[in-house]
This record gives sequence, C-alpha cells and structure tokens, in this order.
Amino acid sequence: MSKGYHTPVLLKACIEHLNIIPDGTYVDLTFGGGGHSNEIMKHLGDKGRLFAFDQDADAQRNVIADKRFTLIPQNFRFLKKYLRLHGVTAVDGILGDFGVSSHQFDEAQRGFSIRFDSELDMRMNQSSSLSAKQIVNTYDMDALAKMFRDYAEVHNAGRLAQAIIQHRETNAIETTADLKQAIATCLPKFEENKYLARIFQALRIEVNQEIEVLRECLTQCSEVLQPGGRLVMLSYHSLEDRLVKNLIKSGNVDGIEVKDVIYGTGKKYYKSLSAKPFVPEDEEIKENPRARSAKLRVAIRLAA
Repeated sequence: MSKGYHTPVLLKACIEHLNIIPDGTYVDLTFGGGGHSNEIMKHLGDKGRLFAFDQDADAQRNVIADKRFTLIPQNFRFLKKYLRLHGVTAVDGILGDFGVSSHQFDEAQRGFSIRFDSELDMRMNQSSSLSAKQIVNTYDMDALAKMFRDYAEVHNAGRLAQAIIQHRETNAIETTADLKQAIATCLPKFEENKYLARIFQALRIEVNQEIEVLRECLTQCSEVLQPGGRLVMLSYHSLEDRLVKNLIKSGNVDGIEVKDVIYGTGKKYYKSLSAKPFVPEDEEIKENPRARSAKLRVAIRLAA
C-alpha cells in the first residue's frame, strides 16, 4: 500500500468476512491505496486472482506487482463488462469501500475538502467533463435545490440554491472559498463545518454520479457473485447504506420484495451475516477519525 495514501477502514473485519478461498477469484471495487487489496493478496494461493477497479489516475500508481493481481483503470459501474473481458463471469467475493480516500481529501487541488481554498473540482476521474465549479455556476434553482435536498439532506435546500444563484450573478463561484462566501448566510450557527461537509458531499456525489454508479454496480454484483460468495460493503452515508441494505434484504437496490410465483413468499437472494451493520470501535476512530461514519454490511449470496 502506498504509505499515507489511505488508511483502510475495518480492514480486519473486511478480510475475515470475505472468507477468502486460496484459489478463489475476488474483486476490490475501490482499489485506492491498495490497503484492502494487499491484505486480500496475502490470503490467496498461486491460483487465486484479484481484480481491482479504480478510475483515479493517482490510485493507479499504487498497482501491485503480482501476476495474480489485475488493476482495471475504470469506474466500477463497468464491473461485469471488464470482468468478462478478462474471462471472468463468476467470483467468490466482492469488497467495496465507498468512501473518498484520505489522499483525495488531502490533495488540496482536488477540491474535495472544506479545509483548503482550492478550485472547485471534486472529479474522481480527472478526465471527466463535469466539475463542482460547473455545477454551482450553471445549474438552475430547481436542479441545485434538488441536489442539496437529495444528497446533503438539508432542510433549507431552496434557500441554499437561491444564495448560490444570487452570488453568481455578480461573481463566479470558482473556489471552495467562493462557495463558502456565497452560502455564508445559510450556515447554521455552531454547526458550520458539519453543514459544509454535507454540502461538499452533495456536490461530490453529483459530480461523480455516485448514487447512479453504485446502483448499477450493486445490481451487477448480484449477477457475478456465485452462490456462497461474499458481499462485503463499506458505506459512509445513509444514501449508500440504504442501497446496500436493500440489495441484501430484497435482492435489488430499490428494496422491492420479489415473491415466489407458486408459494407467494419473498425470495431470498442473500443471507445477511449481521442484523445491524458492523461499525469501527472507538480505538479505530481515534486513530482514523474518517472511519467514524463507516458502516459495514456483509452477506452470503444464496443459490438462485
């Protein structure tokens, strides 16, 4: 793992719940600094295989030099397509850590963090055309309000959108400092940073189409994960966790129960290994504060 790039959350629990078969085939949907991938590799035998996805060029520099490892420099929404290109149609386990890496937060020029004054970017794929700067300067009132309502889950989304529209009429919003200034009157007293973090989260989700991408990926996970295979998913906010929870409970991301035609009972696609998600212990949160919102859900794929 690239030193200092990212501290993997709930690493031990993730590896244990993957229940790695030495000769099995596994997928790390979010390679990042390679923390989870390197640990998975330690449990694989000579015939084992690990495929990792990451669209961020920075993460791709952390590639593992091992014939059993393949880094696919693509968004994980193309999970099924690229596994097939490598001759793989079924896997024994899939790990996803959907948080933004520490490296992305700490690189000021990427615009992910409220701590730095930098250009509003937030693109995980640097070749993507849509940036946070474009969103705040071109989206209309309704689109901005919907984004903040859905992805930041704030009560004053309309007022927030109006403040941005009014500010950009005279001054373009190009940096994180510009955005903070534009919405200053909307920030709740004594909770400014917490509120700003949610606003930045909403912009990041919109820029990277994170919810749409996750929906597509989770649906494909069910298609490539073979019976007995493990689904190990780390989420960091309720929007992501809800999709994972729905998938495990009902077999689809919308949470719509599919009933057996003959017996009328709900079909089971997964067996959850815990009624509630696993969360980091206080000691881990103390060492890595970014782990505090993590929720780990684990399930076994059942036979069709």
